[in-house]
Amino acid sequence: MRLERDVKLTFDDVLIRPKRSTLISRSDVNLEREFGFRHSKQKWKGIPIVAANMDTTGLFSIAKILQRYKMITCMQKFYSTKDFEQAWEDVDPNFAAVTCGTTENSFDLLERKMATNENIKMICIDVANGYREVFLEYVKRVRNNFPEKILIAGNVATREMTEALILAGADIVKVGIGPGSVCTTRKVAGVGYPQLSAIAECADGAHGLNGHVMADGGCSSPGDVAKAFAAGADFVMIGGMLSGHDECAGDLIFEDDNPTPVGMKFYGMASETAMEKHGNLIKNEYRGSEGKTVTVPYRGAVKPTVVDILSGVRSACTYVGASNLKQLSKCTT
Repeated sequence: MRLERDVKLTFDDVLIRPKRSTLISRSDVNLEREFGFRHSKQKWKGIPIVAANMDTTGLFSIAKILQRYKMITCMQKFYSTKDFEQAWEDVDPNFAAVTCGTTENSFDLLERKMATNENIKMICIDVANGYREVFLEYVKRVRNNFPEKILIAGNVATREMTEALILAGADIVKVGIGPGSVCTTRKVAGVGYPQLSAIAECADGAHGLNGHVMADGGCSSPGDVAKAFAAGADFVMIGGMLSGHDECAGDLIFEDDNPTPVGMKFYGMASETAMEKHGNLIKNEYRGSEGKTVTVPYRGAVKPTVVDILSGVRSACTYVGASNLKQLSKCTT
């Protein structure tokens, strides 16, 4: 066993130090960014905050709201091809990523979904453990078959695997092992990496190769989203912050005869709830759940939450003198 003795940090360990600023108000801050990518050669412009590809948040109903703010939704991977064919009347493919797993069936389904709209720009390859060699091979396969698409792949939490995924064909590497509010990997497997340090180290590795990183997990407030960008994230993915809204999927919780719900079910994609729902709940000696099911407060429409998140990030920028989102990491101590 080898111990790393240098300090590793997560969001709750730090605060952004304020400094003198010439900005007058939050309205002076531009959160839109335009990106070019190492492999796809495409351009993408928008606000790089992303709804997680979870059953309860990676939905067309969420995408319809987020696209108004030029934000991305990574669709949950259990949508059918028919669902995708029907969705594009209301959803802008510039702000919706098709998500897939790494099985042969997943690849076939990915091909069919991508065929529903030639304007889809992004593919998200999502696995819990991005350190397996077969995952690298799968990323190469998707890149070879979709050379013009922006490819998101993860999850990892260290520099060397970030670099490996970029060299294998990923444009954006998803960073985070175990920080999510409904992920139990750190307790079940003892595996993880403090998220703020993971973002900073992976971003440093990615940017040296003209790649990008998407911080995934651990954000429970707008301030955490700001810290993720400040640490070097190009994109920030959120799940729990978007849960509990009218546009989400999840069982509503009621008390007594009150017609207004008080809560909503929210669960991780490695939880027993998710595995049972999608028919892959296998009880044997080598597989168990690494996620949990919780009840989150019911929060009504998602729009006010989106506005709060964007307002918080803009406020962070004004405190450090960053007139746009790209400058935030350069201005932050």
